[in-house]
Amino acid sequence: MTRFALIGPTYPYRGGIAHYNTLLARHLREEHEVLLLSFSRQYPGRFFPGKSDRDPSTRPLQTEAEYILDPLNPLSWHRTLKRLRDWQPEVVIIPWWHPYFVLVWAALSRGVKRLPGSPRLIFICHNVLPHEQGNFSRHLLPALFRLACGWGDGFIVHSQADGRILQEILPQARVQVTPLPTYAELGIADTSQIELPVTVPNDRPLLLFCGLVRPYKGLDVLLDAMAIAVRERPLHLLVAGEFWQDGEKQYRQQIDRLGLNNCVTIWNEYIPDEQLAACIDRCDVVVLPYRSATQSAVIQLAFGRGKPVITTHVGGLGEVVMDGRSGLIVPPENPQALAMAIEHYFGDNLQLVLEAQIGRENGRFAWNRLCHTLVKHGCS
Repeated sequence: MTRFALIGPTYPYRGGIAHYNTLLARHLREEHEVLLLSFSRQYPGRFFPGKSDRDPSTRPLQTEAEYILDPLNPLSWHRTLKRLRDWQPEVVIIPWWHPYFVLVWAALSRGVKRLPGSPRLIFICHNVLPHEQGNFSRHLLPALFRLACGWGDGFIVHSQADGRILQEILPQARVQVTPLPTYAELGIADTSQIELPVTVPNDRPLLLFCGLVRPYKGLDVLLDAMAIAVRERPLHLLVAGEFWQDGEKQYRQQIDRLGLNNCVTIWNEYIPDEQLAACIDRCDVVVLPYRSATQSAVIQLAFGRGKPVITTHVGGLGEVVMDGRSGLIVPPENPQALAMAIEHYFGDNLQLVLEAQIGRENGRFAWNRLCHTLVKHGCS
């Protein structure tokens, strides 16, 4: 049995990283001792482009945690280190996914290395570099990563592509690649009684694009592909997720320009867990035409519920989705290829074939594989 301290967001904070930390703590606790230290505040309101960073789910993922860390309050960093000193972990795990956290992680990682007993420090890197780099230069981002994570004894990434980026930045780093585990526990098993606040037609196949809507996810490419695909057969697309920074308007203009008003439903909200699971259960396929990616929690939720995915060959997505076995993969930013894949999926009745293969492959996304890797990586 190993004593782990895990630092990062969990419920009531929302989103994939909070879900990940919650699931990781739950599964590590099956065989180990785990102290989960979360945020008393994650972001100031002006720094968060969404409506709220709190999870609105009625049946959220939860686990025991202590809420003491504020990324903008150095006094809370000292309280966090004191709690770690008192608890005496053997391994400390910190997630990395955005440069906003560079100062707090830099301070905590240096403090962890000075704790009695010299605990091992493991960074789980969800995105070594952010998908959208904004005003950061391509030279500054690696420097920020080194500042925050350079004291790590080991690193976990969820794709070979991200592993290569990390080792370009930290050539001597001990990097372990393991697949992003399943999100099958998100939501509830039976969603048949879950009501959605939007209505979609039930007389034609339903495609689902879900998650936070940001430019790198390629919704505009999917809309262009829909304009091609609906010439072959009736289809409907549900876009379920929150548009950041008032981005909905441009997509509505594109829908109108393409004549897709009767073929697309937009649900512009952060989707609670149980309703997101219901969306996946009710659709015929999940479509994720990303321009860039490391991995995708949406794919692991879709697979966990037995639903095939059509996506692009970027980042680590091609390492997870087996083309022609658990989904279909197309080149990024290619509406024609995406439309052809959609027609192939429905025209050749691939859904049942792919669903059967997903069931056979889901074992490689089990949480115990990640837990075993953390034990081995953290204690060697």
